Amino acid sequence: MADPIKQFQIVDLFPIAKIGNTDIAFTNSAAFMVLAVGGITTFLLATTRRREVVPGRMQSIAELSYEFVANTLQTTAGKEGMKFFPFVFSLFMFILIANLIGLIPYAFTITSHIVVTLALSMSVFLTVLIYGFWKNGLHFFNLFVPKGVPLYILPLIVFIEVLSFISRPVSHSVRLFANLLAGHITLKVFAGFITLLGSLGIAGIIGATLPLALVVAFFALELLVAFLQAYVFAILTCIYINDAIHPGH
Repeated sequence: MADPIKQFQIVDLFPIAKIGNTDIAFTNSAAFMVLAVGGITTFLLATTRRREVVPGRMQSIAELSYEFVANTLQTTAGKEGMKFFPFVFSLFMFILIANLIGLIPYAFTITSHIVVTLALSMSVFLTVLIYGFWKNGLHFFNLFVPKGVPLYILPLIVFIEVLSFISRPVSHSVRLFANLLAGHITLKVFAGFITLLGSLGIAGIIGATLPLALVVAFFALELLVAFLQAYVFAILTCIYINDAIHPGH
């Protein structure tokens, strides 16, 4: 049975530079990031080039993606939050397409690596932190002081709120990383059972029908997870942006 962890291995494709004793190389992870960004850019430019009044199927998909993220952001963070639309839309589309590409056999799943998801979540965290202080100044600290809390438990509540805020990048990144990692390992394991049982003859082929059915079911579930995880990451980003815009509410 093939090693289910091997699919996550980062491989150097060609060297780029060397700084001291450190080799900097273009990896398969970087290649699939470029593929995801290039695919999104090509798709959006191609589908919105004509801007037909009565959109075709592909233009409808592009417009629905735009409206979906815009409605999510406006509902969560209000009209003022729409200034962050390019940022949230880029995150949503990148994660969604990266998740979908990862479901293609022998492709590489970018979002199954914590270093990638942590970089995305840190970009959200720093955006919220910088904009929150830039817009609200010291009033941004109202985010950690809920209104109506009795004074005698206020220090404990503030401590919990600060700890929760600091841990956002971890929870934001691990949620995406863990779901993609676990799903792909499960698919690989059951696919390995199909190959193993299929090599045992007629009885093995008959026995392989159950793991085959499970692989089909898990693949359908992973398609749903690919969208849900992109949506969860985007809506949490919207909630955090709303905290920067309206701290203490």
